[in-house]
This record gives sequence, C-alpha cells and structure tokens, in this order.
Amino acid sequence: MVAVLGPTAVGKSALGMVLAEGLPEGGEIVNADALQVYRGMDIGTAKPSADDLARVPHHLIDILNPEERYSAGEFARRARAAIGEIRDRGRRPIVVGGSGLYLRALLDGISPVPQGDARVRQELRDELARNGLQALYEELRRVDPATAGRLPPGDSQRILRALEVARTSGAPLSEWIARRPYGQDRMEAVRVGLTLPRSVLYDAIEQRVGRMMERGWVDEVETLLSGGLSPALPGFQAIGYRQIARHLRGECSLERAIEETVRATRRYAKRQLTWFRKEPGIHWFDARRVARDPAPVVDLCSSPIGR
Repeated sequence: MVAVLGPTAVGKSALGMVLAEGLPEGGEIVNADALQVYRGMDIGTAKPSADDLARVPHHLIDILNPEERYSAGEFARRARAAIGEIRDRGRRPIVVGGSGLYLRALLDGISPVPQGDARVRQELRDELARNGLQALYEELRRVDPATAGRLPPGDSQRILRALEVARTSGAPLSEWIARRPYGQDRMEAVRVGLTLPRSVLYDAIEQRVGRMMERGWVDEVETLLSGGLSPALPGFQAIGYRQIARHLRGECSLERAIEETVRATRRYAKRQLTWFRKEPGIHWFDARRVARDPAPVVDLCSSPIGR
C-alpha cells in the first residue's frame, strides 16, 4: 500500500493520480480527507474532478450527507474494507489525504477511545446553544490542552467529541490517543510525504482559494444553505464554508470571508506539518520537484521496499 500525505494544497491528489496510472499493476485511490466524504461540498473540499474520477477509481468520496458525523475510527473501518477489495482485484491501494489522525488510525491501529454517551452529547449541545462554542473551547483548553492545541477554535464537531470523551471517561482524548496500540492491527505502507517551503505553500493556498472562488464556491455554499442545511452541521467544518455562510448572511464582506479562509487554511497547514514531522517512516519529497518529475516517487513505490 502507498500513503501520500502532507499539508493542504501541496499536490497530494495530483501525485496520487500519477501513481495510480504509473505503477505496474495500476492503482486505486482511497480518500483520507475528512471532508471530501460529504455530498454537495465539492469545490471547497477540492474533490477530484469528473475527469480524474473517470480515469482512476476513487473510494470514500461522497459517501455521507453533511449532517452525518465522521470519525477516524469510521474512516479506518471503511478504508480497510476498500483496501481489501482493491487488493482482491490485484491492484495497489493508494491512500491520499492530509488528515493525520485518520491516517494514523488506518496505518497504526485505532486508539481505544470510549464509545459516545448520548446523554453527555445532548448536554454539550445544550451548552453550545446557551453559551456558544468559545466557552466550550476554553473548557477543552483546561481539561485537554493537547487536543485543544491541534483543533481550530471553530471545529465544533471535534471540540464536542473531545469534551464528551473527557466527561464520560474521566480521561482526556489526548491520553486515550497516546495509548494507541502500535503494532496491533498495523498496516504496512510506503509513506510518501510532500513538502514545500512555508512561503511557497502559503502562496499556493492563497492561489487555490482564489481558484475555488472563480469556480463558484459562493454559489455552492448558497445552494447548500437554501436547501435547508445549517452551518452547524459536521460537513461545514470544512474551512471556508462557514466563512462564506457568514458573508451570505450579511455578517461580513466577501473580501473578509476570503481573507479569513486563507488565514485559517494556512494555520491548518501549519498544524498538519507539525503532526507529520512527528510521524515515523515518511519518505519526504519536495513537491515542486515531484511535479516536474515524479519518476523517483514512482520508482520508490515500484521497488521491493514499495511492495
């Protein structure tokens, strides 16, 4: 198996396509992005194009409605099933995405995190309605600073989940994750990481947000909202959707929404880089060189170490 990872906007999807079409046995892509699973949220999550989907089979794209919850455990379960089917066809699974926790759950085994508690979950939702998300985020910073540090302040779904774990089990989510069973249910993979100098990556993020706006991102969000969807739904955790929703409600200008989206995406990329630098066994490549000549990556994944 191959895992292509790295920060947002670095070129992971393009490399996944190159590998799928360039490896001797051919490959199929398994999406490890936490938000491309949501139907109707296409532009802002940078889903593969219709042409890419026609050229190479993709898995775990458009499998949930925006109101449905998704988790690292659910991803790992679905991804393992897809990987098994791909292998049965004699092809190479190529896992592509930037969600570090999701990739860890798949490759190293899921953490033994407690199941949810419906009563505690409802209590948290009531507190969210009464006091707002910032109050809950401050509570998370007190009880689980490690988890709070890796979550953006607007990620209501994961903030509520982390507090639910802490209140239900008496131990913070970060402690449960630290207990993950390395070597148990582990999946071997060639881990290919793409990287760029920080300034180049930040410019790429700004340019990609601009292209998304040109493709009709505002219209996409307006369609979702006019269909009765709430910005509080899990699917709206994707950076940019809530910012554009605020603009459409008249709470900020479009220019401000774009600025906030670029800034939030850059912060997210920084957190991704911090996470992946701590992960072992990654073969790092400069994304600019790979874009010009992907042969070294293809050779790595085709060699005995890649098998």
